[in-house]
Amino acid sequence: MSFNLENIISIRDFSKNDVEYILKKAEKMEPIARSEKVCHEKDGKLLGVMFYEPSTRTRLSFETAMKRLGGDVIGFGQKQGTSVQKGEVLYDTAQIIAQYTDALVIRHDMEGAARFIADNVDVPVINAGDGAGQHPSQTLLDLYTIKRTRGNLNNLKIALVGDLKYGRTVHSLVYALAMFNVEMIFIAPEELQMPSEIINDLTKMNCKFTQKSTLLDNLDDIDVLYMTRIQKERFPDPKEYLKVKGQYTLKKSNIEGTDIILMHPLPRVDEIDFDVDSLDNAMYFKQAFYGVPVRMAILDSVIKK
Repeated sequence: MSFNLENIISIRDFSKNDVEYILKKAEKMEPIARSEKVCHEKDGKLLGVMFYEPSTRTRLSFETAMKRLGGDVIGFGQKQGTSVQKGEVLYDTAQIIAQYTDALVIRHDMEGAARFIADNVDVPVINAGDGAGQHPSQTLLDLYTIKRTRGNLNNLKIALVGDLKYGRTVHSLVYALAMFNVEMIFIAPEELQMPSEIINDLTKMNCKFTQKSTLLDNLDDIDVLYMTRIQKERFPDPKEYLKVKGQYTLKKSNIEGTDIILMHPLPRVDEIDFDVDSLDNAMYFKQAFYGVPVRMAILDSVIKK
């Protein structure tokens, strides 16, 4: 099994073999991520991070992953304090940081920004989220979480809930799940349902899916419940956000005593009550940890010795 992608921009660039390669490598990385082993694979290598949008888990897990591999990190986690505030354009900033580093991780509010940078620099580029577009490393850690908790990625029924229109995590995830034998249920208000172009793609791929607007229908049949927050920052009109805010809130009683795996890319706002955290099948904090071995696998695959 081999991995030949030079950049990690969209999950749609991945073959099923590429996905399975990263997941298998992540298993080998997990003891290192847990401090049970020490790794020197990327000694002397530098990762550049460029985060134009806020991030906690993605940025810190990439930095942790690089350091667990023996490398180091430079860059910025916000535009404040950089030459971006002086008017420096994305192209120039990326060119400069690429001169200093062996790979770039970029998060930007403009869809397509990561691919634009990948086309214009000489180091590998990893998309850490581009507007409402793609978030491929999140998708890979989501798949890894499902595999670690369910044992496989086939013959599952997976419900995705919340902001399916603007949610880049679910946009990436559905294309990856389409590589496996799963049934998907899209639960969202009509105005936040999965974009029509993604629905059309899934139809062409002969994927089994349904669309609903009610959260609590037939939860007993679901293997994985993937919650997302309603993303206020993506709404052009704040009034439209207020119409859908708080429509889906999962309570402890909704899944207590079931074997449903509950996931969330985080941060949460009001869609999961805090008392749900005590349940063994609430996986979102473990899911966040799994971002470290998965991102270690990604970095080890694209940064050459």
